[in-house]
Amino acid sequence: RFAALSSAGPGPSQPAFFVLRLASALQGLLSMNWLLQSLASARGTLIAGAVVSSAAVLAWNSHSSAQSDFSTTTKKLDRILRKVTSLEHFIAKDVAKEGIVDVVLGAQWGDEGKGKLVDMLSGEYDVCARVAGGSNAGHTIVVDGVKYKFHLVPSGILSKTTTSVVGNGVVVHIPSLLQELEELEAAGVNYDDRIFLSDRAHIVFDMHQTIDGMREAALGKNKIGTTKKGIGPAYATKMARNGLRLGDLRFMDDFEARLRDLHRSLSSQYPTLDVDIEKEVQYYRDVARKITPMITDTIALTHDSLKKNKRILVEGANATMLDIDFGTYPYVTSSNPSIGSVCTGLGVAPRSIRSIWGTVKAYCTRVGDGPFPTEQENDVGERLRSVGGEFGTTTGRPRRCGWLDVPQMRFSAQVNGFTALNLTKLDVLTGLDEIKIGVAYKYKGTRIENMPSNLQVLSEVEVEYESMPSWTEDISKCTKFEDLPENAQDYVLRVEELIGCYIRWIGVGAGRDATIDRGVLYSD
Repeated sequence: RFAALSSAGPGPSQPAFFVLRLASALQGLLSMNWLLQSLASARGTLIAGAVVSSAAVLAWNSHSSAQSDFSTTTKKLDRILRKVTSLEHFIAKDVAKEGIVDVVLGAQWGDEGKGKLVDMLSGEYDVCARVAGGSNAGHTIVVDGVKYKFHLVPSGILSKTTTSVVGNGVVVHIPSLLQELEELEAAGVNYDDRIFLSDRAHIVFDMHQTIDGMREAALGKNKIGTTKKGIGPAYATKMARNGLRLGDLRFMDDFEARLRDLHRSLSSQYPTLDVDIEKEVQYYRDVARKITPMITDTIALTHDSLKKNKRILVEGANATMLDIDFGTYPYVTSSNPSIGSVCTGLGVAPRSIRSIWGTVKAYCTRVGDGPFPTEQENDVGERLRSVGGEFGTTTGRPRRCGWLDVPQMRFSAQVNGFTALNLTKLDVLTGLDEIKIGVAYKYKGTRIENMPSNLQVLSEVEVEYESMPSWTEDISKCTKFEDLPENAQDYVLRVEELIGCYIRWIGVGAGRDATIDRGVLYSD
């Protein structure tokens, strides 16, 4: 009966897409252990029966009416899908004997607005954690007109009831961390006993940052576009197994000897490296007393929280297309800012992860060099940069801007398994003559279905675009999806259909409250 929907209305792919989403959601529900436990009860049986029955009735009604209204059909299916999401969260909360981990990730090339969503949600969580990267990440949050910039500290620190954790997968530049904490303290944010650093997290030293700059300069026109924050060299010493970890600060005599060894090793590789090692040693002796109270076994802390049925929110840094394995290598970061880093950078099992939320701009940006198929080096790109305030939080560099890239987003969704999307900065598209969406790549005249790993191919792809009308109305005060202009609604639904993932949140302005939540949790 569901297949009959394919012929209902002017857009044959959309009804089928909604049905597939519904079927996928049901399949996901039935595969979860906690739901199977619930199905053993009468209530669980009634819930499953109600969902399946309502879907079947809707499909039958659509089938029996050849003239059924397309928009009405898709809206009904969308409501059912949201009910399924509601039931999933309700049952998970009611049945789970352990806590859960939810994840916010960047789905493009970074700077998508992950921190804002984390800030919005963190009050509902007991722990907020960073798991990868370092001070090369930058999240900007506006609260009551006050702008906060985060680089190492999880954005959840703004929630007074949330504990912040810097996991073992992060590399930490201690001077930057202390400066960030001082700025928070000056802004009236109390972080005492609310931020914990993994004893297994590696340290970024000033000499790592110096080497980062030296290597970038040596690349000349082939430079990667690194932030020069020492992230790559720090991960390199970690992999070379001569790095130092935060926990080593507890044993200063050994720490000092190993720091001298690291300096000798790096100096032999970079003869022009100029470091006052005695000054470095003294600095870490001085700050150890301040930093060591924050250092703990965060793996034990995390699992203790899960056993106590607490909720953990992971704040991703950077983004999937900058992933060392999945990104546009070598124009990438030096860690895995995709879903795998949650397990390796925090020490949790995959079964603990419940929701994976990808953050994507309504258009696309990237900082640094490397291929960018939908880039607009014209008035459109300049307008997106100007209206969107597209300048790097960490470096201040102007971001490259372009249209939303659907093939890239499908790849990101495939790698991460997003359960929903957070679409940000929809307001930036207001007033454009038209909006384009990059829907497919062609290479030498042939459409390619997968994301190319070879950068020469990616640099030469021709992007196939769809055009949609924009809108002129101010959307910054919209609080419900239905409040948006019709053209804005159509854009969101079209993006949702093309990517194949439900868009739950829609950003309509810079402030904390300027976000529409389409999700229905625990009630309709």
